[in-house]
Amino acid sequence: MGLLSLGTPLAWSDARELSEHVRIHGIEQFLAVWRRLRDRQGDAALWGDELEYMVVVLDPEQKTARLSLRQGEILQRLSQCCCSDVPGACPADMPTFHPEYGRYMIESTPGRPFGVAGAELLRVERDMLVRRRLTRERLRPHEVPMTIGSFPRLGVTDTAFTDPPHEARGAASHSLFLPDEIINTHVRFPTLTANIRQRRGSKVRINVPIFHDTHTPKPFVDPTIPWDRHLFPEDIEAREGAAWPDHIYMDAMGFGMGCCCMQVTFQAASIDEARKLHDQLMPLTPLFLAVTASTPAYRGYLADVDARWNIISAAVDDRTPVERGEAPFEAASTPGAHNSHTQARRLRKSRYDSSDSYLQVYDEARVCNDVAIEVNEYVQQHLRDAGVDEVLTAHMAHLFVRDPLVIFSENIDLDDNTSVDHFENLQSTNWQTMRFKPPPPSGSIGWRVEFRPMEIQLTDFENAAFSVCITLLTRVILEFGVDWYMPVSLIDENIQRAQQRDAIHTQRFHFRCGDAPTTREYTLAELFHGTSNFPGLLPLVHRYLETQPLEAKQRATLNEYLDLIGARADGRLMTNAAFIRQFVRGHPAYRYDSVVSEEINYDLLSTLDAIERGEKEAPGLLPAGYAARRQGI
Repeated sequence: MGLLSLGTPLAWSDARELSEHVRIHGIEQFLAVWRRLRDRQGDAALWGDELEYMVVVLDPEQKTARLSLRQGEILQRLSQCCCSDVPGACPADMPTFHPEYGRYMIESTPGRPFGVAGAELLRVERDMLVRRRLTRERLRPHEVPMTIGSFPRLGVTDTAFTDPPHEARGAASHSLFLPDEIINTHVRFPTLTANIRQRRGSKVRINVPIFHDTHTPKPFVDPTIPWDRHLFPEDIEAREGAAWPDHIYMDAMGFGMGCCCMQVTFQAASIDEARKLHDQLMPLTPLFLAVTASTPAYRGYLADVDARWNIISAAVDDRTPVERGEAPFEAASTPGAHNSHTQARRLRKSRYDSSDSYLQVYDEARVCNDVAIEVNEYVQQHLRDAGVDEVLTAHMAHLFVRDPLVIFSENIDLDDNTSVDHFENLQSTNWQTMRFKPPPPSGSIGWRVEFRPMEIQLTDFENAAFSVCITLLTRVILEFGVDWYMPVSLIDENIQRAQQRDAIHTQRFHFRCGDAPTTREYTLAELFHGTSNFPGLLPLVHRYLETQPLEAKQRATLNEYLDLIGARADGRLMTNAAFIRQFVRGHPAYRYDSVVSEEINYDLLSTLDAIERGEKEAPGLLPAGYAARRQGI
């Protein structure tokens, strides 16, 4: 969700003049926290998840599925939830609900964090079900909260896809396809959208390879783009190279930030433990992206990818032509980056991408940091002078090579000892697969890490399974002293492989083997179940569970979760993406032309909703008996 300050956001022309002010004071704010809390020890092993719903209007009479834009009204009703809505709950148990980028999106978090004991892990799914029920009860008839990664017909131009309908080409995004009315009304979000476009010097350009089916045209040329005429400047961008043949073209931040996901944040006992968790979880990020893949359709077409990561990366790519390597360095004086401490430079990645460096000081971590990262030289030297070690210094200086995208006029001059707003301005808009999170200036929260790659799953059973599994792997990391360091460059490569269509069956992933920092390529089945030279993630988790005082029922439920993940990893059960693709291709109205029509979309989402409710089984996607299990909870 990011930092939701209240106030008046500055237009990019004014905000860019204050970029250096925010960086200078942002790093002072980090240093104030680091000096005060670097020796903090003994925080409990607590964690929590963030789940995002899309509110979809399913009209059985018209056979249409639309995105409901009533986020504000729904959140207002959810804010009035009380303990009487959840039998046996105390105020601390009540979940919280938050706005997200899309006006059709709701984010939910548990009221109090989970622990790592068996009883706490079994609380997760029940908590997720309560959140969904509370949301569902506050919706209109035919509105449903769906945990799907992408709305398959977001941005179609042949019919409405929002309720109420709106026209595209708004002032914030200038999109050919998305109306600005889908953007959250909080001023941060349209400003963020407009400032990314203005800093970049053009609209964002997202091109996703089309899934070539039997009757898909070759080459596929997007018929919704006005190739033979133009009425608006944005038409020219698409015609003159922004839209690629054989690709689904998208041109707005909403196509990426309008996707839903699940993220999990872990509190560590200390800063050193947080850095260890950050590093050992990094190699796992591509594996969990692949096994949770759930987004095979965009703008009414089937794509030749199964996951959203590159789509979001492109959707917030604010790099200038110089930074993207598309213009000579002499172009640095044109509107764009404004950083007096760093000259114009190439930036390898968007600000939303895979993590770039390990954080521990060990020699092995340094060796595996094999990708040269760009740094803000002023921040780097300032942190060195303050006594911060070189590895953490490089990480922070790399985050601060970016410009702040939204600055509020009321939040310019702040007390660096009590506020972290300028630091969070940059921290929260560097969206990487792992995020290292310092404590807030005051309060009971400690050093944390956030695991960010997972795609949202259809059911709370699945979402609980994956969040519990990665939680148990943090215990494996800390209890068993595993060492999964491998070159960052190979993790980057794995992230790309993880998004490929049917990656579980078609891709192999680099991973460390043996004691030396050497790697080999494994299938996901091998990585999750184990081989002769790698113990396997799931066997390690089972080994950890054997050391814990678990009741038989607790262990049985945890085994259900782990069995689901094992079946996804080895292909016995399909990913959400594979199931959606199979449903579309098997629909009687599908013409094998890659098009997800309105009829197909309605039937797909109605079926997914029935599966989530436990009204319909999902052979091949969920274990046999899921419907009865769902009805029994």
